[in-house]
Amino acid sequence: MSNYTPSSSNGPKATYLGKIVIFAFVIACGYGAYRMYQSSNGKPATGSQPSSASPGVASFGSDAPQAEIGIAYGTEKKQWLEWAAKEFAATDAGHKIRVNLIPMGSVEGAQALVAGDQRINVWSPAASLYKDSFVQDWTLKYSKNPIVKEESLALTPMVYIMWNERYEAFAKKYGTISFDTIAKALAEPTGWQAIAEKPEWGLFKFGHTNPSSSNSGLVTLVLMAYDHTQKTKNLSPSDVVDAKFQEQLGTIEKAVTLSESTGTMMREMVLKGPSAYDALFAYESVAIDYLKSAEGRWGELHVIYPRLNMWNDNPYYIIDAPWSTPDQRKAAEVFLDFLMSERVQRQALVHGFRPGNTNVPVMFPESPFVTYQRFGLRNDIGTICENPKGDVLNNLLASWQRAH
Repeated sequence: MSNYTPSSSNGPKATYLGKIVIFAFVIACGYGAYRMYQSSNGKPATGSQPSSASPGVASFGSDAPQAEIGIAYGTEKKQWLEWAAKEFAATDAGHKIRVNLIPMGSVEGAQALVAGDQRINVWSPAASLYKDSFVQDWTLKYSKNPIVKEESLALTPMVYIMWNERYEAFAKKYGTISFDTIAKALAEPTGWQAIAEKPEWGLFKFGHTNPSSSNSGLVTLVLMAYDHTQKTKNLSPSDVVDAKFQEQLGTIEKAVTLSESTGTMMREMVLKGPSAYDALFAYESVAIDYLKSAEGRWGELHVIYPRLNMWNDNPYYIIDAPWSTPDQRKAAEVFLDFLMSERVQRQALVHGFRPGNTNVPVMFPESPFVTYQRFGLRNDIGTICENPKGDVLNNLLASWQRAH
């Protein structure tokens, strides 16, 4: 049995040179940590600071601008706004202003502002539908009106979008497409077998966006309610809680395929074809943007206008946020003026929007509303419904959450 006892006198000892090496290594590690700390401006990155490195944000303009603005926008405007921001960056005014485009659902953007997202100086949802609810929430927190200036950038109504072959079969069975006939098709246990004797097409697949975050999903619920009541204004909470409406809402929402973004949903339809969606309820503008792409992949799409409709006016709200400086508010106005210029508004038309600048025509030989008429596009969209009040929207959202 060994009598060996560990002792510091028996272990290896560091030489003088070794101590120097160890000390240098510690200093190097500390310096490296310091540099990493400095590169993040002395604090960890958060989503509340303007940064081109934020996920999904596209930045345009000078790296050392006089002012930097963040715009929370609906993704249906992505192609047009990114083109416009790039063009703006090449102008004299654009050399002094950096524009960060932050893709967000319309309701999501409003909620982010109220929560204090300091990246956002401008809110540009797809429509003014949620404006009153946003103003009420903001005023409750900040005790003042949040909107310094507003303008409608471009307009687009809602449409049903279907693969033409399936639209023809659907119309033969039901006569027309409406929320009532959509509910009937979704309720068919055998799907297209019962609708058109096409079992190989599977179940009927209908999509719209998530109404708790996306404007087009919220508009879908509003138009469902208007269609059921046969009203065009003064939609009330009692209309929303009507038993027959609740039944129809439940039938649709239990079977619907939801998406968080209108643009993403339309792209998915064109990318994957009828296996993803037979029909969507979405903006006319996104349909126009994808008509030719779809034709080259899966065949023609067909656009159908609902009997009752609503305008999505794509407002541009400059926000009087505590974190926005006078220079940022001025920069937001300068970029707004650029977006409303005739050249930029004509480019909005290319992407399927009806320009907010009344000097820009809609109907002319090269307009998509003329060249794409064979897909069902038309200039007259029918009867327009008014925006309901905030309490109606709240009841619709609560009903949707229960049904879904």
